Amino acid sequence: MPQVNLKNQAQEIVVRNILKEDLDAVAALSMKCFGPDMSLKHEHFESQLELFPEGQICLECNGQIVGTALSLIVNFEEYGDEHTYYEISDLGFIRNHNPQGRNLYGIEVGVDEAFRGMQLGRHLYDGRRRICQEFNLDSIIIGGRMPNFYKYAEHMSADEYVQAVMAGNLYDPVLTFQLKNGFQLKKVIANYLPNDVESLEYGALMEWKNTDYKPRLVE
Repeated sequence: MPQVNLKNQAQEIVVRNILKEDLDAVAALSMKCFGPDMSLKHEHFESQLELFPEGQICLECNGQIVGTALSLIVNFEEYGDEHTYYEISDLGFIRNHNPQGRNLYGIEVGVDEAFRGMQLGRHLYDGRRRICQEFNLDSIIIGGRMPNFYKYAEHMSADEYVQAVMAGNLYDPVLTFQLKNGFQLKKVIANYLPNDVESLEYGALMEWKNTDYKPRLVE
């Protein structure tokens, strides 16, 4: 993905591909965002850069890496709606990356909490859309977290929670953001992400369709 230079509230913003020299910084950011049980480690990022460097992007604010968005290409129909995060991300190593696939699958978006509230996440999602269009992929698919679900789980199911967020009756920092960025719900998946205690291990399977997608000719 070509580097993109932006302005945001007088801040210098750069969205670009992650480089090998960034590995320590992005691994530290993942730990800061997701903790020891869910974060990706140095060896995961190293594998991702080796297999699909174009799909791994970071966001710099005044020269500091404060956000990342990671992805791989798959044929989603090979996994189906009941997959887990670890299955479709190959435990974070993305050795299942398929350059001939039709879907970009997002496996992590993280923004340093000290920089939240600056609407930086939308720049990462814009970067993912550019990757999807550059590779002429049919869609972006994500298994989104539902980090506010634990607050309501005694009173409603995961499906009811997601419907309430979609109707605007409840706010969820991840799901609400994805809906505002044009993603549509496909399904709520149980047992999606182990150790995600806030989401109670549920994931909201979401999709953004690339209207510029041109089906490939079968030879």
